[in-house]
Amino acid sequence: MARCATCSAPLAANTQVCRYCGVRNDIDLHGKQDFRVVDAGRRRQCPQCGIGLQTVALNREADLHIERCAQCFGLFFDPGELEALLDGSVAQVADFNLPLLQNINRERYQPERPVKYLRCPVCQVLMNRMLYGYQSGVVVNRCRSHGVWLDNGQVSHLLEWKRAGGQLLDRKKTAERQARAGGETAKRAFSSEYAAASSGRAASGESEVLEAIAAVVFKLFE
Repeated sequence: MARCATCSAPLAANTQVCRYCGVRNDIDLHGKQDFRVVDAGRRRQCPQCGIGLQTVALNREADLHIERCAQCFGLFFDPGELEALLDGSVAQVADFNLPLLQNINRERYQPERPVKYLRCPVCQVLMNRMLYGYQSGVVVNRCRSHGVWLDNGQVSHLLEWKRAGGQLLDRKKTAERQARAGGETAKRAFSSEYAAASSGRAASGESEVLEAIAAVVFKLFE
């Protein structure tokens, strides 16, 4: 469990403000990642606080630079940077632990948190809210063109999710969806070809043969 950097009191999951001393804590980078501010030009704007974002370099990954709000500690990742952070911080796992994934989400899920649509720090267009990965329990704000915004605490949640095999489970589910989609596409193509062929053979016995073949093929795609 994370602790307050000021008074050392325990912080509840996904909570950054200490209930004892009221100090706001950085629970994603502080004590977990070595980082340094490399650009305080603040060309990008925090969608939560409205102030300029710092650019910080993660020392673990020399070429990984992300934007960080010095007030709410939210993080903005350019496309591919969040995946690079997860891959560089957590070793690959051999299997997923479904009970642990469920426990992580039960502990960290905040049903009372209001839904809020945020503007992209780069283009200022409203971002889409989306679930990051299967059973991650983390809803992020994503701009298709410029990247993804995570509130403070969400990176810690995703690190636990990956350690429990969540990323592996997500890839498995993605492969299953793609296989089903491919099967449906092949099934529709066969149906179209079968309809065209049977219309020209309706008067002959070949129609019954085609129907038998179609039944077998459809069974393969189920």
